[in-house]
Amino acid sequence: MKSKITGNRYVLAVNNLEKSADFYKTKLGFRTLWEGGGWHFLIRDNIKIMIGECSDDQAAYDIGSHSYFAYLEVENIDELYREYQSKQVDVLSDIENKSWGQREFSIRTIDGHRITFGEEVSSEIFKKFMEEPKK
Repeated sequence: MKSKITGNRYVLAVNNLEKSADFYKTKLGFRTLWEGGGWHFLIRDNIKIMIGECSDDQAAYDIGSHSYFAYLEVENIDELYREYQSKQVDVLSDIENKSWGQREFSIRTIDGHRITFGEEVSSEIFKKFMEEPKK
C-alpha cells in the first residue's frame, strides 16, 4: 500500500510559552488542544500549531524574512482581515489581490513568526479587482 501524507502541524519555538499561547488564543482565535511539559498545542479550524518554550534561543524577530512559516488558505479572507485588525494584530501587509490569483495579507505573531493568509480569487472577481483603481 502506498503511503499518504494526511495533514500537517506547525512546530514553533517561542521564548515565553504563556504569553505566546495567550496571543494565539486571544488575538488569532485558536484554542488549546493540549498543554504540558513546555508545550502548548493549539487549533483553529483545520490548523494545528505546536509551540514549545525555548527561552534562551534566538527570537523569530531576529531572523527577518526567514521567520515566515506558513501560508494558510482561507475562506472569507476579508472577514478574517477585519477580525485581526479589530484585535490589533500586527498586520504586515494590507489585504490585496495578487497577480497569481490569490487575495492575501500577512501578519506577525508576538514572537515575530510571520504568517500569510490567502484565498483563491475566481477569475471574474480577480479581473474586476485588478481593473479597479488603487486607493
